[in-house]
Amino acid sequence: MKTRTRVLTGTALVVALGAGTFGAVSANAAQSAPAATAAAAAKKDGAVDGKAFTTSTHLTVDAAARAAQAALEAARKENQRVTVAVVDRNGNTIVTLRGDGAGPQSYESAERKAFTAVAWNAPTSVLAGRLAQAPNLKDIPGTLFLGGGVPVQAEGAPVAGIGVAGAPSGELDEKYAKAGVDALAK
Repeated sequence: MKTRTRVLTGTALVVALGAGTFGAVSANAAQSAPAATAAAAAKKDGAVDGKAFTTSTHLTVDAAARAAQAALEAARKENQRVTVAVVDRNGNTIVTLRGDGAGPQSYESAERKAFTAVAWNAPTSVLAGRLAQAPNLKDIPGTLFLGGGVPVQAEGAPVAGIGVAGAPSGELDEKYAKAGVDALAK
């Protein structure tokens, strides 16, 4: 290969590498520009002090499964066939365990009890008592005002709900749901 050809090939290679590096740097700068603009806008609005953003606590999948298993085991020890549901703060199901022999209606009932408990940050047995003063509460979609749902709290704020359904009474369902909450403290 001639010297001139080698020099031209080497120069072309250096130019190509330089263009690629410049393109990558430009792309990174372009990607961070919106973030910088958003940060500047937030600072201008006083949002950097945390006024525009919140932080929330969530129950992990492992913790939800541990709580559900503890509730199911508490029911199983008393020969009760139940379903246990754990929902997050927004009422989305994290885990549902249907125990052996649990009735078909217990699945949806457990989820609705869990949702009701976390939505109002109170046990559903307490909320059921409020129906006398506000009977329209029962018309809120996705809720079930029967004993068996308890909230999971972090620093007094609801972060999840545990619902149990299938035992002969709401008192028993709630007892098992509380066993799930207690398992989270261990």
